[in-house]
Amino acid sequence: MLLWAVLNGPGEARDADIGIAGGDGCAMLFKKGEIVGKIAEDKIIETLLGEIEKM
Repeated sequence: MLLWAVLNGPGEARDADIGIAGGDGCAMLFKKGEIVGKIAEDKIIETLLGEIEKM
């Protein structure tokens, strides 16, 4: 089962296979509770969907 979430912060990322935590003009991408990268605001949806498709 694919579990993904839009997160309010890193604490909520622990339980998601894929998630993002938004900030001011950017977001952090999480996989399995680990930070894997910082995403520019205009690339968040594209990046998140791309990561989901890889799974």
